[in-house]
Amino acid sequence: MLDTFASWLAFSVFGLVPGSRLGEAARFFLYDTPKVFLLLVSVVFAMGVVHSWISPERTRAWLAGKPLGLGNLMAAGLGIVTPFCSCSAVPLFIGFLSAGVPLGVTFSFLISAPMVNEIALALLFGLFGWQVAALYLVLGLGVAIVAGLVIGRLGLEHHLEDWVRTIRVGTAPDLDTAAPTWRDRLAAGSTHVHEIVGRVWPWLIAGIAVGAGIHGYVPQDLMAGIMGRDQWWAVPAAVLLGVPMYSNAAGILPIIQALLGKGAALGTTLAFMMSVIALSLPEMVILRKVLKPTLIAVFASVVACGIMLVGFVFNALL
Repeated sequence: MLDTFASWLAFSVFGLVPGSRLGEAARFFLYDTPKVFLLLVSVVFAMGVVHSWISPERTRAWLAGKPLGLGNLMAAGLGIVTPFCSCSAVPLFIGFLSAGVPLGVTFSFLISAPMVNEIALALLFGLFGWQVAALYLVLGLGVAIVAGLVIGRLGLEHHLEDWVRTIRVGTAPDLDTAAPTWRDRLAAGSTHVHEIVGRVWPWLIAGIAVGAGIHGYVPQDLMAGIMGRDQWWAVPAAVLLGVPMYSNAAGILPIIQALLGKGAALGTTLAFMMSVIALSLPEMVILRKVLKPTLIAVFASVVACGIMLVGFVFNALL
């Protein structure tokens, strides 16, 4: 029904020619915009309700004192369902360290929170099916856990900025506050929609517009040749291309959908998406406030290797 409505708008209302580049780009935009917005609003509302059970203080309390391995697993899992992204990396990083969370465990959370977030999972499920979403979840968690373990084993605490290492552990947060009612939780879901969708909608529109341009104007053979599974260099190139960019899951997924429609390999496009979300240049600039360049380089290198592994696995299996 939505596809029929989009075609009617593009070809009957706006008078565009079916099969033309502009016509197909406009139809893609008119079809994807309401579909992705409806999916995004429903997911954000549901996760807003879930987030009413979770707070930064409670998250720090769960992670503090946990050993490597178990702590990395818990941190990566919490990163999926907690409302944090790379923009909030600095205060969360300091808060975790001040609560006694090991450096490697903190990095597992730092990687998982932006890269394997609930919006990315839900949109992948809605656009590509549960198999792709499940494989993305498993591999993304694997990258976060293994990267955190590696960084933790390297003993790089001395590469934190001096002022971060001298932070003293403060008073434990009071977790015995009264539980919110279901009315409060539903209100939290509505507030979450207002805050999140209100913040990301320009990125979403921009992403869909770029995807529409790719869908309508980029030749299929060209995209398949550049981002196909037969080129061994395509996955590393996609990761390098994604690092200077800055977007979020909602904004980048319509572009991924358009790239796949033009014949790009799934692993290559997902590697591009993950590098945009988890290794963006703005995040590196923010982290420089608390990490010395050596630790930033180790963090970026380990995560980039993990993302490339995900890309190669997807290309090999799908």
